[in-house]
Amino acid sequence: MTASTKGILAMIGSCIIWGLSSLIYKKLSNVPAIEILAHRTVWSFVFFVILLGAQGRLREVRGSFSDRRSTCLTVLAALMILANWFLFIWSIETERATQASLGYYIYPLVSVVLGWFFFGERLGCLQWTAITLVAVAVSALTYGLGGAPWVSLTLAGTFAIYGLLKKQLSVGPVVSVTSEVTMVAPFAVIFLLLTWHNGEATFGQDLVTTGLLIFAGPLTAVPLILFSFAARRASMATIGLVGYLNPTLQFLCAVVVFAEPFSSWHIVAFAIIWTALALYSIAVWSQEKASCKASVAAAASGTTVI
Repeated sequence: MTASTKGILAMIGSCIIWGLSSLIYKKLSNVPAIEILAHRTVWSFVFFVILLGAQGRLREVRGSFSDRRSTCLTVLAALMILANWFLFIWSIETERATQASLGYYIYPLVSVVLGWFFFGERLGCLQWTAITLVAVAVSALTYGLGGAPWVSLTLAGTFAIYGLLKKQLSVGPVVSVTSEVTMVAPFAVIFLLLTWHNGEATFGQDLVTTGLLIFAGPLTAVPLILFSFAARRASMATIGLVGYLNPTLQFLCAVVVFAEPFSSWHIVAFAIIWTALALYSIAVWSQEKASCKASVAAAASGTTVI
């Protein structure tokens, strides 16, 4: 099995876990979203510390706090991912899983816009067309439902900003996430202790709920590790295309398993967004193909492509 194939399988695995995680959070609908978030933070911290400790890499966590800029970026990234986690959990509990899936469909194109705005990344005609189509889809859904899909837009925005911040950190994804949860884990522990002291804690009330709350840790950590493995072995175009498996599974869970309402306006919006993603994927694939050809040509001529 080639390294690329291993990377693709790892990416598929991470997307399946992410895409089906809503089934777990739906089982925890009796637990307040903020309490689930606190447990997710604490048990993720425990999982990552054990993992990095076993690898002898805990010292790398300091890299996220090596200077004031890195510390500020880590703090902001932690705030963005916590907001994203909370809103996703809350959307599942309040029967807005369809909006959540829409948000993760929109997210890649929001990232493209941020890359253009902050880093001056060039966008082709297909990419601008895709972005325009997403704006049309959101506008149509806003008109049809009588209000903007704020859950979708906020999920897409927070995750895109999170990626923007992570792009500027020198440490790897697993180490940086460990740094992020390290910063907020003490607050999560304090919150859980206060909840327990007030007699409002659900942890320990029954075996299933307690087990699922603990399981939120590896449920967060494992797909990230798989994604990190995939990012080093598969092409970015492939990762981007396979990544759509995540919101697709979320969408199927919302509509098929949770039986959430799916109106004609939803059909119109999703159809436009899927078209936009198809155009975006074609653009990315074409760019990567052209880059590969340029690299091969440069290697054959003895020059270097930067």
